[in-house]
Amino acid sequence: MNTISSNQPQPVLSVEHIAVHFGGLVAIKDMSFVVNKGEVVSLIGPNGAGKTTAFNVITGFLRPTQGEVRYLGNSLNNLKPHEVTSLGLARTFQRTSVFQSVSVFENVMMGLHRRGRSTLMDTLLALPQERKSEAKLRQLAHELLEIVGISKRAKEIAGAMSYGDQRLLGVALALASDPSMLLLDEPVSGMNATETARFMELLNSLHKRGMSILLVEHDVPMVMGVSDRIVVLNYGRIIAEGPPAAIRGNPEVIRAYLGEGASRHAAH
Repeated sequence: MNTISSNQPQPVLSVEHIAVHFGGLVAIKDMSFVVNKGEVVSLIGPNGAGKTTAFNVITGFLRPTQGEVRYLGNSLNNLKPHEVTSLGLARTFQRTSVFQSVSVFENVMMGLHRRGRSTLMDTLLALPQERKSEAKLRQLAHELLEIVGISKRAKEIAGAMSYGDQRLLGVALALASDPSMLLLDEPVSGMNATETARFMELLNSLHKRGMSILLVEHDVPMVMGVSDRIVVLNYGRIIAEGPPAAIRGNPEVIRAYLGEGASRHAAH
């Protein structure tokens, strides 16, 4: 009898022959790829390649025209976004989605509320069980802020922080749902070089903790620095897939990006 080696990749997310049509427009033609346990996989491609559409299908914001997305063996096709989250996938968005008018710490406490085990009656009566639960959540909130590197800013109003720090808080909020996989939608968009470097450190730290991560990003040097594998989309189809070194020298990938750059240059 064959035994499976523990070193063999274990797929957690499977995207199987996904197509997305908007009327006569084909946004994605036939997309298939996997993310293995503990792996960082990035989706890259020129503007309009289908990256965000793919992300929206995976996270339940968009129904595919055909094909199936599976996570840990569960089909995600007919699930709502909050149902996808409950299976262990947490998503960040291109725009910061923090609670602007409350403190950084209170943001994370709001994100943790669904982990509480106490009942409404416990809360109203301030029973020992409720006090114990609340203390655990507060400790966990501090730990999450420590992980993303902004624990010293816990008392600050979230909306007053820099854009880069708000994006880090967004990751803490995603981690508050206790995910087994993170889906990051252009997390360093709008960041300066220092902020991007800090974010790369965070991703590498989460990677070392065994977190599975799917990343959609325009910043190719950043993607090259954090990814185990890269999936390249162009005009709704996968044109290349592999480790960063293989993607960096792929002629079709270079053509796709040079073509985009050349057309943009010609427009000016």
